[in-house]
Amino acid sequence: MNVSYDDSEAARDLAGRAREFLDEEVIPVEREVLGGDPVSDEQVAELRGAAREYDVYCPQIAEEFGGMGVDFRDALPMFEVAGRSLLGPAACRVDAPDEGNMHTLELLGTDAQQEEYLRPLVAGDVSSGFSMTEPMQGGGSDPKMLKTSAKKEGDEWVIDGHKWWTTGGSEAEFLIVMARTDPDAHPYAGCSLFLVDADTAGVTVERDIPHLGGGVDGLGHAEITFEGVRVPEENLLGELNEGFRHAQQRLGPARLTHCMRYSGMAERALDVATAYASEREGFGEPLSEKQSLRYEIADAETRLHAVRTTVRDAADRIAAGEEARVQVSMSKTFAANVVQDVIDTCLQTCGANGIGKDLPVSDFYEAVRQFRLVDGADEVHRRVIAREAFEDVDPSELENVTRYDG
Repeated sequence: MNVSYDDSEAARDLAGRAREFLDEEVIPVEREVLGGDPVSDEQVAELRGAAREYDVYCPQIAEEFGGMGVDFRDALPMFEVAGRSLLGPAACRVDAPDEGNMHTLELLGTDAQQEEYLRPLVAGDVSSGFSMTEPMQGGGSDPKMLKTSAKKEGDEWVIDGHKWWTTGGSEAEFLIVMARTDPDAHPYAGCSLFLVDADTAGVTVERDIPHLGGGVDGLGHAEITFEGVRVPEENLLGELNEGFRHAQQRLGPARLTHCMRYSGMAERALDVATAYASEREGFGEPLSEKQSLRYEIADAETRLHAVRTTVRDAADRIAAGEEARVQVSMSKTFAANVVQDVIDTCLQTCGANGIGKDLPVSDFYEAVRQFRLVDGADEVHRRVIAREAFEDVDPSELENVTRYDG
């Protein structure tokens, strides 16, 4: 649906080129692999080469590191276009978790760290993982329970711990690891981030965790143990004991880019569903003429428009220097639920073809459910929003309540 937003001309031009790239290069490859094995590394490399030719490769990172140097707010609409195909983010090098890790390295990395890790990451020569979540005992929805430790010994840090749900961890050349560096401090004031090469002694990828939607995008979620892992002191990323603050610097923009990628997925699902409903006849007329279906599509379009508007508001606040935690939480939980509902509606609209693999909707359906959990579960974000709401309570408002005494 053609709805305009308060995007700059540069943002619209970038999104337009990305749309052309998706339609002409990415979606034809997607159609070749629908229902089969994940796209090969060689195919991804070819698509990335084409993305450079279309001038849509890694727009969000500075030119000095191999990106396009586009302002975050101007790059944001392009993330939605990339999300129209499960191959789009990887092809345009705006894919998680690498996109968030690039942002972290650009923001916090020393010159040496950026040369060793950021530049090859942008180029697509290596991949990365972000190891924060831990099994059962903590580091997930309640990261204050994080147990992984890093102890200083001479000019090295020694890391011990157990992580899981490290996206892309089994394929990563390096990991950004969250560990406790001050066991006596509150975790929010006693954790740090470290760059850990995946082939360092003591790093063991135990497995890729089987999960819903596994294999759809070819990206696993690894369980990793760290036993006496030694890294040099210069592998501390950012400031000592500021790991949680740095993680929020990473996660705020990353959550918004996730929202846009998934809204692009929902938009494509709507395109497929409306085209299908216009062609498919039932009981003497196209399905698109059925009033109940038309209302469902209207509601889906309306709610998706609200997602885009909410995300843009949060992005504008971040661009203005705000942390915008509440607005990001609103965007994330709202988008996650809307896109899940929209894609479910689209699958239902397509009937048996919706669950088949001849259309991309079933892959979208498998992929979308995780979004209500990754980068913070719904309940965590709602807790953030509710806490702000109750902190702003003004008791004097009760004096203005009109009581009916009967």
